Amino acid sequence: MDPQKILDYGAKLIVIFMCIPIHEYAHAWAATKLGDDTPRYQGRLSLNPLAHLDPIGALCIFFIGFGWGKPVQVNPIRFKNYRKGMALTAAAGPISNIIMGLIGIVLYKLFYVLYIVHYSIALYYVSLILYYFTAINVGLAVFNLIPIPPLDGQKILSYFTSSKVDRFMAQYQNYIAIAFMILVVTGVLDTPIGWLQNGMFWIMDKLTFWVDPILKAIFLK
Repeated sequence: MDPQKILDYGAKLIVIFMCIPIHEYAHAWAATKLGDDTPRYQGRLSLNPLAHLDPIGALCIFFIGFGWGKPVQVNPIRFKNYRKGMALTAAAGPISNIIMGLIGIVLYKLFYVLYIVHYSIALYYVSLILYYFTAINVGLAVFNLIPIPPLDGQKILSYFTSSKVDRFMAQYQNYIAIAFMILVVTGVLDTPIGWLQNGMFWIMDKLTFWVDPILKAIFLK
């Protein structure tokens, strides 16, 4: 196998074991703060990757760049406000990925410039890991914001929709989820999700525009 591919696969594995736990921990943390201790009792208030990895979701991230972790179970009757509690708990995961993506792109820019200056294989490997770290966090955020059950986007959307829509989603969520998984596995959604990922990546790059001139002034005089 091409050594570069081995390097790429190794970097992806490292990142998957970092990104999914952060996403699922954010759900568990938000639910706990909003009054539901179910995630704590089930051992989900942890950054241990083994508590959060879903094999199929992890493989999807590894091979196509977006996927999911093991869903964090919550008891919505423990929330003071059912809709608000569910929406905030759901939003915590993608928000955590967006924050980590922003941190990742800043660090990636730093280590990539250091690699250009020093041309070190170690710096290249670190910059590669940071690139995948940013890309996978972006992928998790975009994928999970799709408003289709059982993804986070549907729970966030339910805060704004009527009870009639909620009943429809609850009644047909299994069929919708199966149809959605078929589209994911067959690659039908690769292009539209890829477009959304690139769009978010572009936004993050623009939000961190200030990093580039600072790094150039320091390292590329």
